[in-house]
Amino acid sequence: MRVPQYQFPRVSDNCISRKNPQILCNSQLIPSSISTRKSAKIDSDKKRKKTSISSADRPSDKHKKKSKMSSSSSRSSSGGEKVRASHILIKHQGSRRKASWKDPEGHVISNTTKDAAVSQLKSLREDIVSGKAKFEDVAATHSDCSSAKRGGDLGPFGKGQMQKPFEEATYALKVGEISDIVETDSGVHIIKRTA
Repeated sequence: MRVPQYQFPRVSDNCISRKNPQILCNSQLIPSSISTRKSAKIDSDKKRKKTSISSADRPSDKHKKKSKMSSSSSRSSSGGEKVRASHILIKHQGSRRKASWKDPEGHVISNTTKDAAVSQLKSLREDIVSGKAKFEDVAATHSDCSSAKRGGDLGPFGKGQMQKPFEEATYALKVGEISDIVETDSGVHIIKRTA
């Protein structure tokens, strides 16, 4: 004798029956109090997915991933030569971001004129060139860039990854050379090309 099988009504993907205060899921009836909570969670998850941008859609993330993945290469993502450099950055009143690891509130930077920053950097450069100090040590103690913790090392980079004046100055240097003062929107720099 054959037992007739009950056909469950079709319900939406999240197992919620809108006509019934209970839901069918995995062939069981679940009380409506659970279905309401589950429904609210599913709806909020759907909204979150619609409003969030996946990391694959963020151009800056793509760019960062490419540069890190190809950092061992001497070619940039645009096919050009990559360089490696360290720098010392001194920020001033005209810098686009008036805070640093040394001055998180930006009080000192906001009171530093461009001329004072240039003067300080020239003095630091003289100490490095004369051999009184090592570039990496000076960067670690004086640079306003977070790269200070790595002795100013920025790692390898290609064309189009840095501000134009910085990029041009770095590419113009020979390995081991130290630049004159370079001005960017970030502040004033001296750059040492390391590769």
